[in-house]
Amino acid sequence: MSLSDIRTDYKRHTLDENDLNRDPIRQFEAWFAEALAAEVPEVNAATLATATPDGRPSARIVLLKGCDPRGFTFFTNYESRKGRHLAANPRASLLFFWKELERQVSIEGTVEKVTAEESEAYFHSRPVASQVGAWASKQSEVIADRESLEDRFCELAEKFANAEVPRPEYWGGYRILPESLEFWQGRPSRLHDRLRYQKDAAGAWTIERLSP
Repeated sequence: MSLSDIRTDYKRHTLDENDLNRDPIRQFEAWFAEALAAEVPEVNAATLATATPDGRPSARIVLLKGCDPRGFTFFTNYESRKGRHLAANPRASLLFFWKELERQVSIEGTVEKVTAEESEAYFHSRPVASQVGAWASKQSEVIADRESLEDRFCELAEKFANAEVPRPEYWGGYRILPESLEFWQGRPSRLHDRLRYQKDAAGAWTIERLSP
């Protein structure tokens, strides 16, 4: 089969303006709950897109770890490639794709670091091995080989064996402060439903339908 022959006709759901919550965060929470109920694998996985100041884009999967009226939170190494991008250009987009429901949610906005207290709380909720891994990995840097990484992990695991693993200063959370959220529902014949929330200068949300 050629790539041009691969296609899916989406028929599971519809999306109408009258179905939407006027608050986009509440709408996201409703769709997220439906994705959880549908047992979507890795339901909190999303593509995070960042860019350098001169517009060179980069994308990778991150895991959503918080959603509240302030925005959408994920955690990472601040010295990673995405961390460097966000330090220089604190804008990003986050894209969820829930294939089982034939839905996407795209979020765009500015990015800020969460408080040290929030980062501490989440760091110490992680499995100990993941905490040690945050120390072992110099994320995005070139390393000699896999063995050197595993040796470093073993050394640190032994070092922290009888003590609480401290959070590295270079590790913590980011929050995307949304300015735009688009809810996409697959429909037959590629006539998809696309409804976008846009925040105005006064902080109020307007809803508009986009052509598919």
